[in-house]
Amino acid sequence: MKVALIGVGQAGGKLSQALAEFDHQMGFDAVCGALAVNTARADLQNLDIDTMLIGQDRVKGHGVGGDNELGAQIMQENATEVMDDLGGRLTTEAEAIMIVAGLGGGTGSGGAPMLARELKRIYDIPVYVLGVLPGQDEGGLYQANAGRSLKTAVREADSLLLVDNDAWRASGDSVAAGYERINDAIAQRIGILLAAGEAVEGVGESVVDSSEIINTLRGGGISALGYASAPASEETTANVNTITSVTRSALLTSMSLPDAVAAESALVVIAGDPDRLTRKGVERARRWVEDETGSMEVRGGDFPMDSEKIAALVLVSGVERSSRVDEFMQRADEAASQEANTTDIEEYATDDLDSLI
Repeated sequence: MKVALIGVGQAGGKLSQALAEFDHQMGFDAVCGALAVNTARADLQNLDIDTMLIGQDRVKGHGVGGDNELGAQIMQENATEVMDDLGGRLTTEAEAIMIVAGLGGGTGSGGAPMLARELKRIYDIPVYVLGVLPGQDEGGLYQANAGRSLKTAVREADSLLLVDNDAWRASGDSVAAGYERINDAIAQRIGILLAAGEAVEGVGESVVDSSEIINTLRGGGISALGYASAPASEETTANVNTITSVTRSALLTSMSLPDAVAAESALVVIAGDPDRLTRKGVERARRWVEDETGSMEVRGGDFPMDSEKIAALVLVSGVERSSRVDEFMQRADEAASQEANTTDIEEYATDDLDSLI
């Protein structure tokens, strides 16, 4: 599945670069262009992908200081220029646009939903947002920002693929090491998902193509992605249980949004040496995900890779009922109320978070 990446804000730019690098290193050729957009000049300087500075007349290249309403306004004012720049990179092969952003800061959390709305007005291919939730220790402003951004992005994007920072952060990680490890984990998962259906060596029994990804996400709302792997046996029949085991791990213990099990639709991709994969194993894994998610719309297939391991990638869509989402939104509401007690920002004056747009 060929996509164009647009990283918005500091986290979005870094993650877009990680995605583009992983795609290039693996030779998947699924990323057909990557652009980082920011209001802070310093955050663009160390990126190797193409960059674009916006809002110079408003913030002079110094960023929006965590004000995601200002981030949304600047993106709205500069959306035409951003889309013009993107238009020169989009090819007829592009099947989707993916906006990548951290949802807690100012430029990303405000700009990503606004850009999604503008892109959907122009393009007839899906526009997805890959959004990263801030950790619980990142401060009230980041929680409140992410709550507003999440509510807006769910409405404006064709699907919001959520990543919970706290899900993958190890207790001993420094801040920098934690973000780098999370970016690498996201790049691996998203990279393999996008590569599904692309031309690779080896012929699978039931290869997933891009239409199955698009149809899985067609219902909109919040989606999440899980991944797990284990050594493959040389005996193909012995791998039936391995396929089921890694699929269980991907859904139950390795999701980008923990506890995102009940879903409207799902996609199961089993990756590995085609000589070690079996249709029986893939079908058994698909049926297990169907039972576990309660969804009658679960697609499944395999992805040939030259690997000594078998990996399972599980994409679930329509997971708004996730307890993790409920917990986060409650935390965001509480953070917004606390901000209202210490600032004069009117949008924090109600119990319920307003949408950015």
